[in-house]
Amino acid sequence: MAVKRALIIAAVLAGLALAYTLYRPGPDEYVWHLPEGYPRPVVPADNPMYASRVALGRWLFYDRRLSGNGTMACSTCHLQSLAFTDGRPTSIGSTGAVHPRNSMSLVNAAYASRLTWANPLLARLEDQALTPLLGDQPVEMGMGGREVEIGALLASDENYRMLTKAAFPDDENPYSLLNALRAIAAFVRSIVSYDSPYDHYLAGDANALSPSAEKGMELFFSERLECFHCHGGFNFTDSTSHANSTVEQVGFHNNGLYNLAASGAYPAGNTGLFDMTGVARDMGRFRAPSLRNVSLTAPYMHDGSIATLDEVLLHYARGGRLIAEGPHAGDGRLSPFKSEFVTGFELSDEERSNLMDFLAALTDESVLTNERWADPFAQ
Repeated sequence: MAVKRALIIAAVLAGLALAYTLYRPGPDEYVWHLPEGYPRPVVPADNPMYASRVALGRWLFYDRRLSGNGTMACSTCHLQSLAFTDGRPTSIGSTGAVHPRNSMSLVNAAYASRLTWANPLLARLEDQALTPLLGDQPVEMGMGGREVEIGALLASDENYRMLTKAAFPDDENPYSLLNALRAIAAFVRSIVSYDSPYDHYLAGDANALSPSAEKGMELFFSERLECFHCHGGFNFTDSTSHANSTVEQVGFHNNGLYNLAASGAYPAGNTGLFDMTGVARDMGRFRAPSLRNVSLTAPYMHDGSIATLDEVLLHYARGGRLIAEGPHAGDGRLSPFKSEFVTGFELSDEERSNLMDFLAALTDESVLTNERWADPFAQ
């Protein structure tokens, strides 16, 4: 119900947004910090990127007053030091409610053709932000039914009055939930990461990767391991879109994590696309996340049920996870719904080390400390 409610609100706001669409060329135009050859993200026409809008979104992203009890901000589940994840198996909301899903990294979320783990309808950051803010199954930020308070905060706080007016100077009344959502989305859209050793290697620095990482790269892009089929492209995921895209890429996959009662089933309430479609073949299908900064985003999988990156490699090497006993017992390798790319493979200890070194080379240290994305309340 929470998802449906959020989507209905999103549709209403999208209609309202048409009336607010304004284009203001000039010094406020946002400057993308992208290496040569990397495309810009898709930016919706009703929410152009402006530096002032990103600045407002940054403050809102870190503001605990956007939760019903004042205990958490967007940043609580998206810590910059952990590549904008939270380090938990699954996130915990402002009231203590446990979320069924692992907190995904927001780095390069601007390039995701679909958002969250398993919602084929969410393609805009502006719409996605509604669920954590207003959703109630489970409660995350806990602002459902208190939407007017967000506009009131923008109007009453001296800092926000100044930032909001700068971000939306032509709005007669800019202090609204809609503009708060647009600002937060603009900030998240600005978090791009292309300064890893791998990127420097592609740019021509032959020494950016160690010999071991180079060998790991060859393994990663080999048909023997099949990793690149679901984690390919410049953002290491097959669900990618950008300003130059001619075909939108969207991928959801069952990777053999569960096989309850040898039926292919996943734990109730966390069954991937099946939760929304009810179609058998969608059981256990989740979006493949970007592997950029993957060394920092443990634990892994949609439910955080694999603790370490080394265990992830063992899972894929086996071709599916074996859970010997308990309520989730089953052999994921035998799942009838498992992806054809999860076939299993053998790795020597040296090869596993090579692959781990390559994955570590996808870490962009700068994104973890860049002041443009840091907590403004702490500065």
